Amino acid sequence: MDRYKKITAAAVLGFAAVMAFGTFLSRGKKVSADEARTLTDFPKASLSAMFDGSFPEQAEKHFTDHFMLRSKWLSFESDIQPRIGESIVNGVYIGEDRLLNCGISDRIPDPSAAEKINDFAAGYDGTVYIAAVPSSSGVYDDELPYHLHGDSEAQQISGFYDSLSGSVRKIDAYNILRMLRDNYIYYRSDTKWTSYGAYCVYRTVIQKLGFLPTTYDKYTVLHVSDNFRGNLYNRTLYKDIMPDLLDIYEYPDGAQVTACMASDGDGHTVESSLYDMDMLETSDMYRMYLGKEVPVLDIETSLNNQRKLLVIKDSYADCFIPFLTQHFSRITVVSPEHMKGVLSDNVDVSDYEQTLILFGIENIGNTGFFSGISS
Repeated sequence: MDRYKKITAAAVLGFAAVMAFGTFLSRGKKVSADEARTLTDFPKASLSAMFDGSFPEQAEKHFTDHFMLRSKWLSFESDIQPRIGESIVNGVYIGEDRLLNCGISDRIPDPSAAEKINDFAAGYDGTVYIAAVPSSSGVYDDELPYHLHGDSEAQQISGFYDSLSGSVRKIDAYNILRMLRDNYIYYRSDTKWTSYGAYCVYRTVIQKLGFLPTTYDKYTVLHVSDNFRGNLYNRTLYKDIMPDLLDIYEYPDGAQVTACMASDGDGHTVESSLYDMDMLETSDMYRMYLGKEVPVLDIETSLNNQRKLLVIKDSYADCFIPFLTQHFSRITVVSPEHMKGVLSDNVDVSDYEQTLILFGIENIGNTGFFSGISS
């Protein structure tokens, strides 16, 4: 028996030593391709960090991020937990045919965000339109366990809209998407809508902006990838959900993009495009839409109607923007999360008769997202 205990102890110690050594070697990694995120750096030691507890907390996060075979362990956990009745992994509910974010009741609409939009609209000579887009959890919330239900995303969006001034034109994306939920309007492995989901809302948005929408039959739909795994997959590495499609909608007989220029906010401008096909070879395939995030993207089309649109957006709008190119001679796209200074430091808002603010509900409580909006 003593010999057996010694062998067991030696095996455990050996395993721990191998894992510790492997973890130490993996600390040089800066990014996890599987999880599509930056890994935590080892914290700098200081007396204040030791006393306030931040050093051990950050150190624990660092070693957790760099734990040997972390991706394999996470994938194994995601695979085994649904089999034993635990369907939530890393804040993600694993359903029969889709992944859903569980934090839908955690978002509290930010009152200062509404104030920023109201101030912008008050000082703007044109018309402001706003579309807050629900996540997949908001449209398919009935698929979540009952104990995860809180304030619905419909209630959150409605409350946010109620705090906006009457001069801001509100667009109800939620009910459009809810009504079409049996269609492929949301990715199975991501919180965001698909290109078809974006198209369904575009038809209403563009009518609000004064145009007739381009009918679906005019488009040629290209399936450029059938292996997209989104942000919910990155949090679980759960492979039993079918990968998603990434689509491009082309209108050969319609207006064409004649120029697409990206600005980094420091006065440097480079040529860009609506689609960066190279991103399909990376772990962040959704970045194919509009390419690398930049503060300002200027799009010019072959239309000569002199209509200009300013779009203030987050990533939900990336697959939405191409539909707008059939109606405006110029579209300027601003990403507040990557913008330096305030909006007026980056674009001359007086050049635009219409401004569309389109964002996912994840940003409804994000003070930083709206803080730079200023006319």
